[in-house]
Amino acid sequence: MSAIKPLQPAMLRRHCDPESFSFETTAELEELTEIVGQARAVEAVRFGIDIRREGYNLFVLGPPGIGKHSLVRQFLEQEVGAKPTPADWCYVNNFEQPHKPHVLRLPPGQGQTLCQDMSQLVEELRTTIPAVFDSEDYRTRKQGLEEEFKEREEKAFAELKRRATEHGFALMKTPVGLAFAPVQDGHVLTPEQFDKLSATEQERITTKLTELQEQLQTTIQQGPRWEREFRERLKALNHEITLLAVGHLVDELREKYVELPEVVNYLNAVQQDIVENTDDFRPAEEPSPAAALGFSLPGPVKDSSPFRRYQVNLLVDNSATQGTPVIYEDHPTHQNLVGKVEHLVTQMGALTTDFTLIRPGALHRANGGYLVLDAHKVLLQPYAWEQLKRALRSGEIRIESLQQIFGLISTVSLEPEPIPLQVKIVLVGERLLYYLLYTYDPDFAELFKVEADFEEQMERTPENDLLYARLVGALARKEGLRHFDRTAVAQVIERSARLAGDAEKLSTHMQSIADLLREADYWAGQAGRPVVSAGDVQQAIEAQIYRADRLRQRIQEEMQRETILIDTQGEKVGQINGLSVMTLGSYAFGRPSRITARVWLGKGQVVDIEREVELGGPIHSKGVLILSGFLGARYALERPLSLSASLVFEQSYSGVEGDSASSAELYALLSALAEAPLKQSLAVTGSVNQHGQVQAIGGVNEKIEGFFDLCRARGLTGTQGVLIPAANVKHLMLRQDVVEAAAAGKFQIYPVETIDQGIEILTGLPAGERDEAGNYPEGSLNQRVETRLAALADKWRAFSAPPEAKQKGQP
Repeated sequence: MSAIKPLQPAMLRRHCDPESFSFETTAELEELTEIVGQARAVEAVRFGIDIRREGYNLFVLGPPGIGKHSLVRQFLEQEVGAKPTPADWCYVNNFEQPHKPHVLRLPPGQGQTLCQDMSQLVEELRTTIPAVFDSEDYRTRKQGLEEEFKEREEKAFAELKRRATEHGFALMKTPVGLAFAPVQDGHVLTPEQFDKLSATEQERITTKLTELQEQLQTTIQQGPRWEREFRERLKALNHEITLLAVGHLVDELREKYVELPEVVNYLNAVQQDIVENTDDFRPAEEPSPAAALGFSLPGPVKDSSPFRRYQVNLLVDNSATQGTPVIYEDHPTHQNLVGKVEHLVTQMGALTTDFTLIRPGALHRANGGYLVLDAHKVLLQPYAWEQLKRALRSGEIRIESLQQIFGLISTVSLEPEPIPLQVKIVLVGERLLYYLLYTYDPDFAELFKVEADFEEQMERTPENDLLYARLVGALARKEGLRHFDRTAVAQVIERSARLAGDAEKLSTHMQSIADLLREADYWAGQAGRPVVSAGDVQQAIEAQIYRADRLRQRIQEEMQRETILIDTQGEKVGQINGLSVMTLGSYAFGRPSRITARVWLGKGQVVDIEREVELGGPIHSKGVLILSGFLGARYALERPLSLSASLVFEQSYSGVEGDSASSAELYALLSALAEAPLKQSLAVTGSVNQHGQVQAIGGVNEKIEGFFDLCRARGLTGTQGVLIPAANVKHLMLRQDVVEAAAAGKFQIYPVETIDQGIEILTGLPAGERDEAGNYPEGSLNQRVETRLAALADKWRAFSAPPEAKQKGQP
């Protein structure tokens, strides 16, 4: 097996040559018009916007900070500027059922005009109607009507009085009403005089008195009918007079809105209501003494502003909207999505409401356009997600409070007429939310059929490097930053590759890039430079790391003080330096860990101590179980695997997860079996499969740098280094100081493909391959492992033999 050589310094970090750029600063670059690195997402958003079919709403998915919100908004604003402006929506009074307000749809800008027209109509009527009722014509006609009924009443009583006189009776007013009394010689008979009359005369008077009383009762009963007739004729007169005042004004409005039948119908209803409620426009009667003194008497509460019912509640005003609206609702509660009905506190603490207190939601404002929502925020709000789906399924916006929906109130409230909904919803969220909703919400797949998946990386090519330079220039212009020279752009590109964790990729995490540009601009300003240079970018990177690496420094300090035991020189059997990554917020760093292995006679079980004490995660446990498969397949094809082994991360007091240390654990196990010491100047990372192949892992740069920092603090000897999977070489974007140490021969990075390659580097012994007879070369590490396992198997067989066999010396 050929020896594995350390990587050349050029392979440890892919540099961006500033000389490859033809510009001096980003000020010379043309404006960026495309969205960088998101071709798939842009195509999906364009498709979702253009298709006009039910259920084709969008879900934009990707990690936080990648620029989903800003990119979606930018794209939408570019795409929808030329599209038609949606209609205005108004709520008006339903005069027949006031608790069910009507909705009116008007061309954009006409809603505000209708509001003004109705306000002006009411103001004119408040002066015109009192004027016509104070006119001489109305007074004359009313007086004539009053005199007519007064004369009718007087004639009836005069006729009754004449009949009474003819029969010797007088019509008299008494404290209890009108009454007849017999008259003789011009005087009313007293009871004594009546008693002196003959029986025949008394009977005649009594009979006639009864007839007159019946006639009087008939006349009196006609009074209410005459009064009712008078009121009806007076009301008809008032209607006629009011119609003369209102008719021409409403006719002008009907002519103005003749092309809007719904508005014309509303104006007809307004005219009818004004005619029926003329008294609201006439001067109020004199207040009662109690009211004049400020007292409120029990009874129904009268509307303090009777003219509110003629107002127009302009719910959505698109008069200032250019094209299709794009609405982003930052706080998508149930009410903020579908609207609400507010209430007023009136007398005695009572709550009242009417159609003028209906308030719009985000769906109303975005109707006919686009509504952008954060999926996580929507799901956090009670019933907001269900109400959003209900609106999309039904195609209408129905304003209901949660109390109404859940039946928590029994009082009568407003039931506004639903508004037809035509909106494109754009949900923005993480991938996990998308897949959870798709799996567990049966409505989700029907309502959100377009997913726009944002890329976290883009290819690193010369063309994309130039595109990235234009992106830097665009962000500098947008943020008002100093422009960047080409060395600074090259440094930003290298940092972007490091953020992507891949030398062949560039990060599309816009928040991280924008933050780096802002901070580099700050340091350039501190230095008094008009243009940002590479030094400013590097200073910004180092400042970011310094602000976040307190814990890394503490861990490194404890390693140097040997509180945390990590060897960086010498050799040990069954002991190796593994590498892991710790992530705190946005900062990740590598941490060396001592891994040890012990073996003894047993039943072929490899004990993961981390798993036994429930500190190991399932992926880590899987990696350890793979080791048993590797040992059995390689060394125990013809005999049982008769060992027990334990593996542990020393001084680990928190959870361990991931399989990136499985190769290190296998190296420690092989070392313990072969009793071959491992070089402590080397650290290892990489996962392993059952065939002994070393597989790629994540965080390779952070892991290498973590061990390098410890070695540098103790003094670089030239023998120190890290073994990494060969598949991770393309991911290397190491710090410049690591590259320089490798170039000076003080630190090595070894790419390994198999366990055999790695064990040779760690022990200095050949791994060995089986010959034609199936035997490993004498003195090779594999031969030593196999011999040790064979000895353990023999001991186990002897130990497990029956007592009779042991006495006879039988195996």
